[in-house]
Amino acid sequence: MPIDIVVDAMGSDKAPESEIRGAILAARQYDVRVHLAGPEHIIRPILRQHLRGQHLPVFIVPASEWITMDDKAAQAVRAKRDSSMRVGLKMVREGRAAGFFTAGNTGAAMATAKMVLGMLSGVHRPALVTVLPTSLGTPSLLLDVGANVDCDPDNLVQFAVMGHIYARNVLKVHSPRVGLLSIGEEDSKGNSLTRDTLPLLRSLVGLNFIGNVEGRDLYNGHSDVTVCDGFVGNVALKTSEGIVKLVTVTLRESLKSTVTSQVGALLSRKAFGEFKKRLDYSEYGGAPLLGVRGVCIVGHGSSNEKAIMNGIRVTAEFAQAEVNASIEAALATP
Repeated sequence: MPIDIVVDAMGSDKAPESEIRGAILAARQYDVRVHLAGPEHIIRPILRQHLRGQHLPVFIVPASEWITMDDKAAQAVRAKRDSSMRVGLKMVREGRAAGFFTAGNTGAAMATAKMVLGMLSGVHRPALVTVLPTSLGTPSLLLDVGANVDCDPDNLVQFAVMGHIYARNVLKVHSPRVGLLSIGEEDSKGNSLTRDTLPLLRSLVGLNFIGNVEGRDLYNGHSDVTVCDGFVGNVALKTSEGIVKLVTVTLRESLKSTVTSQVGALLSRKAFGEFKKRLDYSEYGGAPLLGVRGVCIVGHGSSNEKAIMNGIRVTAEFAQAEVNASIEAALATP
């Protein structure tokens, strides 16, 4: 039976074009019904143009307002009561959709999700988790990547539990290896936050905690889940995105610099395509917001239709994996 996913049609930098095209791609490829939340008079003509008479399960949910990237999150959430974010998340709360995806303002998405959906029992703060590629070809999780700039040890412990469950239920890792991001593997390394968190993680029963891990371990497959506060995680994520862009552009320029390299580029085009695919954020769909009472996935602001399509896929996978019930059970007070 198809699963209903609601998309913030006004979220991305190129909204609603990317969202509409991505919704159509998802409706063709996955067993989903996609609901586009936003102003009908803007969405309808573009949707009709791209459907070209095809009958696909893509629908419009009217919302008269939307939150931009320039809006101050807290103010916009209160002032824009009929925003596409709020309308979409209300559908999730009311059970009319299994999950919500947005490529819009991250701060507003988190604030709206907390207000509309509420928090899971036992969770103090939500956490954004992102999927990273590794040299082993297997994915790895990093959290938090921006929801919480300042954290205490208890927050990081909860992030570890939520990341463990997401890796197990969604990525199908039997016993996820959980590491604490620090500046050295030794227990004495790090700041007061990591040193105070370390013994708490070691004491958790049922968590495959492997100790401190370093920044270089994010991409070598040493851990399946890496935990840190949102400040460190966001810097690591944005730095990684910058390096990927630098490597891709530099490699492309080098391959075009001489006749010999151009011939080599033609011969290695497939390999270069696979390289780009492994590092492309659009393949991973978005960052789940763990800890809220519902499914909310936040995508990159520059998401194209491929990223939107994968975001819808990830939202559906999250909804079907029973992640939230497992988180509440794991964090239940004995």
